[in-house]
Amino acid sequence: MAASIEALAALLSQLNIDCEKVTHPPLATASAADEIALHRPGMRLKNLFLRDNYGRRHFLLITAHNAQVDLKALSKAQRVSRLGFASDERLLRYLGVRPGCVSMLALMNDPQQQVELWLDEAIWADTQDDTLYHCHPFDNEQTWLLPKTGLNTLFGHWQRQPLVLPVAKRCGSTIKP
Repeated sequence: MAASIEALAALLSQLNIDCEKVTHPPLATASAADEIALHRPGMRLKNLFLRDNYGRRHFLLITAHNAQVDLKALSKAQRVSRLGFASDERLLRYLGVRPGCVSMLALMNDPQQQVELWLDEAIWADTQDDTLYHCHPFDNEQTWLLPKTGLNTLFGHWQRQPLVLPVAKRCGSTIKP
């Protein structure tokens, strides 16, 4: 059973992780915030729920909101057989959220760690500890702004070791906070 927003908020409080909470119209995609001109401080993200060709391995890739990921090159670099987007059913089964609501926070719903967390080094490697990251708390009508240190605390609590990796981008992709 998927955790509630209240359970997530309680966990953040228990771990002394502060976050700013922003309510907004539903944002099903990373570009939806652009359409309504929603501006918040911090790093906007794109969250891609992927699977290998056989559906045996699942990945949550976090990258910049405007990145155009080259899945073929990423598959080759990570030695994973043909990465592709996982189905809505798999998203619900493994992370307990519906499309448009996925973020790093959904890993709370994966205690068996069936989903591997991949963080694009372009948005993670050289950022300050107080950098804020935009995360949906299982609901795409809210964005919680969490500091990098807070996310690292969550990863430790969940006994998660994210893989920070270079993510191949297609032409026309830019990385901006």
